[in-house]
Amino acid sequence: MTVSESRTEKYARVSELEALLKDLNGNLASTNENYLGESVERFSKIFLIGPHRSGSTLFMQWLANSGLVAYPTNLLSRFYGAPLVGAKIQQLLTDPRFNFRNEILDFNSEINFSSDNGKTKGALAPNEFWYFWRRFLPFDQLDYLPSSELKEKGNLAGFRDELNALANIFEKPFAMKAMIMNQHIAELAEQFDKPLFVWIRRDPIFNIQSALEARKRQYGDINTWYSFKIKEYPHLKDLDPLESVAGQIAAINRSVDLGIAEIQDHMKLVVQYEDFCQRPEHYFDEITSRLIEQGGIDEGGIPAYCGEACFSNTNDWRLKEYSQDDAVRVYKTMSGR
Repeated sequence: MTVSESRTEKYARVSELEALLKDLNGNLASTNENYLGESVERFSKIFLIGPHRSGSTLFMQWLANSGLVAYPTNLLSRFYGAPLVGAKIQQLLTDPRFNFRNEILDFNSEINFSSDNGKTKGALAPNEFWYFWRRFLPFDQLDYLPSSELKEKGNLAGFRDELNALANIFEKPFAMKAMIMNQHIAELAEQFDKPLFVWIRRDPIFNIQSALEARKRQYGDINTWYSFKIKEYPHLKDLDPLESVAGQIAAINRSVDLGIAEIQDHMKLVVQYEDFCQRPEHYFDEITSRLIEQGGIDEGGIPAYCGEACFSNTNDWRLKEYSQDDAVRVYKTMSGR
């Protein structure tokens, strides 16, 4: 049984939907090409990086609600193979400029701050957009390749052009999760003049707990690997679940730390999840100042901050299989600290 097939019923893929989307996107591909002429880099790209279960979905929902950026919505994700066509359709259905006598308002759902293993609800809620990413990345057994092999076999230039064209259609910086490139930050940064890498970090002990809980929700147990298969996957996958996840979180944080080390300051931002929950407006200001400095947005395009004053974080120990002290001890071992 593959990992995909071992998902619990709630998280199982719907084969009829997969087939419909494959057919639809295949037929729209040539039309999508027609919109690629506008692929000059005019706006910044914001890439969220860091471990899974670190608060990135909440951050993405908050950023989407700010009005500062465009982002992959659940509606747009259905057009993963023809996103430029999807962007036009989304505008047609949801943009107030094209609202004719309130004929179609059904798609303008509000974005709330709830999610389920990274999945949100609502046509305009943010989507992880991994199907889109995978069109350009030649990953197979692992979600990692040596740099030279990724550049040779991947289509990073195609990814760049399509993302630039997407941002140009929406006329805003474009923000998205990019954890699939946690171990390829340099290769991604090379594609853009105006990238902003936002590293979402969380207290690793509670990050570990949340990742183990995600395994249980997705697969019904804590033994099955969850999230991208990083280069350390072969060495970590069969360990005790706590060791496996602690090693996974430590390896990702180590890779991201190294990956952003050479990036200029106005192209990176470290966000501690717990601090973000206490003062989100501070991070709105940090992001906008960097976008202005890199010329990825006009100051006149920055909306006034009208978002949440704070969020509650979920850092309480709930796991029954291990104690918090177990997690602290194992993380120290796996991270070498």
